[in-house]
Amino acid sequence: MKKIILLCTVVLLCTVSVHAAEVKLGYVDLNKALNESEEGKKAVKTLEELFKSKQAVIEDKRKELGKLNEELQKQSSILTQDAIKEKQEERDRLGRDFQRIVKDSEEEVEKKRADFMDRILKDLAEIIRKTGEEEGYTAIFEKAQGGIMFIQEKLDLTDKIIKKYNEASKAAGTKK
Repeated sequence: MKKIILLCTVVLLCTVSVHAAEVKLGYVDLNKALNESEEGKKAVKTLEELFKSKQAVIEDKRKELGKLNEELQKQSSILTQDAIKEKQEERDRLGRDFQRIVKDSEEEVEKKRADFMDRILKDLAEIIRKTGEEEGYTAIFEKAQGGIMFIQEKLDLTDKIIKKYNEASKAAGTKK
């Protein structure tokens, strides 16, 4: 019986000491931080430009392939079997090239996007960690991934993190 009373007393004292410390919570919307930070906006612009240039190359190849198909259809009645076979092989080769270019372009854009995201998220994580330490947060959650169903808006640190990230990015940019 004495052991049970002692155990309950220890548990009660531990609970009181835990509640005595101030719990300071916050959250960050990383999607918003990615989209609204200066580096995030630059990354989006760079990706859009890369995508447009890849689309132009793809469109040129598509036109070339269409022109060859059209030419083959128009001339099939006047060409020899060997010439038709040669044109079909050229069309098939061009078709494979087209598919390869499309696939390579998609992979390049996706790799670039992943590289940008990884770099920006790594930098944001460091700023979030520093903010948590410097401002005495017990925990900072990520809004979308953290499974937060409800949290008061006043705990949103996203704009503060974006501001600090933009400042850090500008400072790093002037050092380069």
